[in-house]
Amino acid sequence: MNQEWWRDAVIYQVYVRSFADADGDGVGDLPGVRSRLPYLADLGVDAVWLTPFYASPMADGGYDVADYRGVDPLFGTLDDAKGLVADAHALGLRVIVDIVPNHTSDRHEWFQQGMKDRYVFRQGKGDAPPNDWESVFGGPAWTRTEDGDWYLHLFAPEQPDLNWDNQEVRAEFLDILRFWLDLGVDGFRVDVAHGMVKAEGLPDVGRPGQSALLGSAPLPYFDQDGVHDIYREWRRVLDSYDGDRMAVAEAWAPSPERTARYLRPDELHQAFNFHFLKTDWAAEPLRAVIDASLATGTPATWVLSNHDVVRHVTRYGGGETGRRRARAAALLMLALPGSAYVYQGEELGLPEVLDLPDEVLQDPVWERSGHTDRGRDGCRVPIPWTSTGPSLGFGPGPAWLPQPESWAKLAVAEQQTSPESMLSLYRAALRLRGRLAFGSFEWVAAPVDVLHFRRGSFHCLANLSQSVVRLPDPGPVLLASSYYGLDGEVVLPPDTVLWWEE
Repeated sequence: MNQEWWRDAVIYQVYVRSFADADGDGVGDLPGVRSRLPYLADLGVDAVWLTPFYASPMADGGYDVADYRGVDPLFGTLDDAKGLVADAHALGLRVIVDIVPNHTSDRHEWFQQGMKDRYVFRQGKGDAPPNDWESVFGGPAWTRTEDGDWYLHLFAPEQPDLNWDNQEVRAEFLDILRFWLDLGVDGFRVDVAHGMVKAEGLPDVGRPGQSALLGSAPLPYFDQDGVHDIYREWRRVLDSYDGDRMAVAEAWAPSPERTARYLRPDELHQAFNFHFLKTDWAAEPLRAVIDASLATGTPATWVLSNHDVVRHVTRYGGGETGRRRARAAALLMLALPGSAYVYQGEELGLPEVLDLPDEVLQDPVWERSGHTDRGRDGCRVPIPWTSTGPSLGFGPGPAWLPQPESWAKLAVAEQQTSPESMLSLYRAALRLRGRLAFGSFEWVAAPVDVLHFRRGSFHCLANLSQSVVRLPDPGPVLLASSYYGLDGEVVLPPDTVLWWEE
């Protein structure tokens, strides 16, 4: 295995609850993931990122951790985790696990034992909270305890924020890193990596509606400079292990330049490019965000969807338009220099499920918003493996969230044999990406609303306009996201990407 494998790896995100259910309780689990690892190896990805499977009351789908070294019985056992890592390595896949350092569960032994110094507790202003901070999930970011003090939770009340000024907190997480590194994992995805450190004195924000994860305005509880000292400690632990272990930051920073600070040589290895994810499907803004990202000189990491955002088939317009653009976006992303993350079901062209019944919604955002924000369950519906069965092959019984009937035709089994399917496109793209010898990145002059770049002899051209574009015939095309014409020249329909080599 090459050194610094993560620099150009394609990493597949498994949302464990919704990937594969082995025991029939309706919830995905580690044995289910193990059973589907050959599918991921055949798809052509390099690594698997697993969302939290730790012991948890599940107030936020497992992102409220009660024991960072234990596997929740809902997902299996520690032996299942060890077996999964071993199986993945045998198939040539790396394994990245989530770590959740901004907050614990309120069922964590520290919180249960009243260790206030390890959390952010403050006195209120009379009967009012200590400041005006809002929870990302809606409502105030403070909850009052029976003794009259208030504790901070930037997310749900069941997720109290840790106090990273406390040395015991810092030492505990270094030990948690070592525990999983000793078990054999290859890296970590750091949840809310821009959190943890809060501004001195916890000043008011001074404006309502300030809880969005990604915004251009600085916030006193996100992206504080002190967080970088934590990652320097973490990097020393990661570097002390062989096998090129890594960490990727979920850092919703205001700009690519601020994001790049997490990627200094003695800090983390990667950070998700949420500026790319949030960009509209249009040539000019996409070129701008690509330029801004590459200009930082840090390892690039591209992403289109994950378990916290609306699936990009739907974001790009839904229906046939959304699927066509999603196919094109896949080839555009996979042609860019750096690493790429693929969210489970993205390779099947799954859309957001917008019509889940109210009574099945489980995201805490639904309750915290007073039933005004339906939350993130629509991108977390279990993926279809077969066209029949009570949960389309996800498990032997019904799934924890119902799948649309229309997903039967999007199932893995239906797409496996169709050369025109989204799954076949991803497989072909990943195989080509694995064998191409890319050179340095440079833009090539192109018509309005068309993006064209080269990397050595490799070319990627994307028609993001609303009309057909005619271009000189480049010769044999390696891959196209949709059908195109040849009539002495290339007749390229809207929302189509071509790959070719000189």
